[in-house]
Amino acid sequence: MAGAGETRREKFPESYAIFDPLAAEYTARDGVALGRMFGSEGLSVRGKVFAFVGFSGSLFAKLSEERVGELVEAGDAEPAVMRERPMREWVTARTDRPETWPGIVAEAYAFVDSITP
Repeated sequence: MAGAGETRREKFPESYAIFDPLAAEYTARDGVALGRMFGSEGLSVRGKVFAFVGFSGSLFAKLSEERVGELVEAGDAEPAVMRERPMREWVTARTDRPETWPGIVAEAYAFVDSITP
């Protein structure tokens, strides 16, 4: 079990092994930055968060409510819950399904890019 003083990166090295190459790819794009959010490092486009590694080591990604439902129904993601509250435009993807992360991050980037002035 991870100690209280450990960073999220230290607690979930397998998550960052998946996330870091994706972050490197997206931060090469105009307007995309890697920064601290929700106690973690995450990606934003023009200041709006679209993906980050969450408190459980899962990928959190912002998508349309419709797409969230589709991914959950297909078994490719789970609905995101923060502080016992379901987040209707967020999904989580587990580390045991790393093949889903690139597509989910790509969709999250496209979605947030399209709704962010």
